[in-house]
Amino acid sequence: MYLAFYRTFRPTNFDEVVRQEHIVRILKNQIESDKVGHAYLFCGPRGTGKTTLAKIFARAINCEHPVNSSPCGKCATCRALADGSNLDVSEIDAASNNGVDEMRDLREKVQYPPVAGKYKVYIIDEVHMLTQSAFNAVLKTLEEPPRHAVFILATTEPQKIPATILSRCMRFDFKLIPQHDLEQLIKSVFDKTGKEYEDAAVSAIARAGAGSARDSLSIADMCASYSQGKLTYDDVNAVLGSAEWAKVAHICGCILNEDASAALSAVEEILATGKGVGVLIKDMLSFLNDCTIVKVCKTAREIVNLPDETYKIIEETAQNADGHKLLRVTEILSKAETDMRYSLSGRITLETAVLKAAIPQNDYDIDAIIGKINALERKISEGITVKTAAPKPVLPSKPVAEVKKEPVQPAKKIILKEDDYDPFAKSETPVQKEESAVQPQIFDSVPVKGAPGFGSADKGKVFAQFIRALRTTRKNAVLFTLCMDLDHDFEGDKLILLTESEAVLKSLNRADNYKFISEVLLEFGVSEFEVRFKQKGESGYEKALKELKNNFDGTDIEIK
Repeated sequence: MYLAFYRTFRPTNFDEVVRQEHIVRILKNQIESDKVGHAYLFCGPRGTGKTTLAKIFARAINCEHPVNSSPCGKCATCRALADGSNLDVSEIDAASNNGVDEMRDLREKVQYPPVAGKYKVYIIDEVHMLTQSAFNAVLKTLEEPPRHAVFILATTEPQKIPATILSRCMRFDFKLIPQHDLEQLIKSVFDKTGKEYEDAAVSAIARAGAGSARDSLSIADMCASYSQGKLTYDDVNAVLGSAEWAKVAHICGCILNEDASAALSAVEEILATGKGVGVLIKDMLSFLNDCTIVKVCKTAREIVNLPDETYKIIEETAQNADGHKLLRVTEILSKAETDMRYSLSGRITLETAVLKAAIPQNDYDIDAIIGKINALERKISEGITVKTAAPKPVLPSKPVAEVKKEPVQPAKKIILKEDDYDPFAKSETPVQKEESAVQPQIFDSVPVKGAPGFGSADKGKVFAQFIRALRTTRKNAVLFTLCMDLDHDFEGDKLILLTESEAVLKSLNRADNYKFISEVLLEFGVSEFEVRFKQKGESGYEKALKELKNNFDGTDIEIK
């Protein structure tokens, strides 16, 4: 009778177990030091070797002449335990024997001594399926079993086991098996069976196994039967029922290029061939994951491990998409995959997700907005004219009345409102209003002391002129948006632009933006500037208010 790969090539000693070194080492040391416990709990994902390791351990503690702590397979005890009718090692399926009667029967049988070996071992698989009454029936026996009894409980869901059981067992957590180890396992099986294969095909099988040795070997078994000759990457995709890789790449490329019509047409074409919606979403997520790995990892070629032509397509797609866009599309499709569990029409769920991902301009998600800004900056850096809506007109700031220091009779009272402050002239003094009906006295303005290189422009007006220059240049709409919320100051003749945003700081210091700002400021006589983080302290309004108080020393100023 034909045996499946996962049964034919099941490990028979500790050295053949794939990974799980942390568990193997403990069990070996206990055997060598003759300190075998009475209750063990093996928990972890499916197909990682829980039951296999339990059987090896059960034979090893009974073996007369263990080899490197593993059962020799040659002594009388090992030969006796190899017989399925031997009762010294009993394997119980708790999924079908989960009642209290079965556990009471076990409690009675455990009192009898072993026949062939030193220990009587009970392996209870899927122990979390036992009922509460069954757990109670075996509780006392599990705590204080006979000296010859050893219990090994195996489960994929340890959280369902009562705490009273957990506290009486030595717990071992099995880990998922890395892809590299799964690939080596599959290659060794193919080599033993004489099956030729491509490395890319083996990598695809290992990825589909998702860390499970049993799942990987089951898929390898199907692939070996499917292909009569050399096993190829396309053969594996056909066995797994995956959509054609090139078509999946085309869909993801259309989404990333924001071509919604082409993306929907490609989706319809694949679904028309009978492919499942869930399979298509899974394939799209896998492709986007490969793109992300290629974009951020230096060793992507080794991690992805795909044919050269396939890798080249992924590399080109990753280079043409920024990280925010990849993240956004992946999150949208991941949410669609989750929503399909509760949707009556998976097709509509998928198509809606594709439309949302391919039309970021209609999405107000933060990642979509960042993606749009990045696209604008890229077009500007390439010299492409970006059409933007004309900005709303901004009234010019009123002239600042400055006072000579000679003895002058001040106004009776000055009322200052924060609304009168012009944000585009942050270093100018706010507009003054007098409370009395008498018109305020206007004096000849005294220019602010500026650098000789400024010409007739003073320091207080340079920043406002700079902002207005950016506002009238449509090509730099993004730069105008970044600069309009800046604060500013002077260090001698050097203009300091202050911001509280790290993103704005990095963007303004970028080579192309920095060069353009330098050219604009040079027109107003500023030959040197710097962009810095804004220190916590006075706001522009507070600085203007302080300047007003200094100019009108002794005047009663009321703030409203």
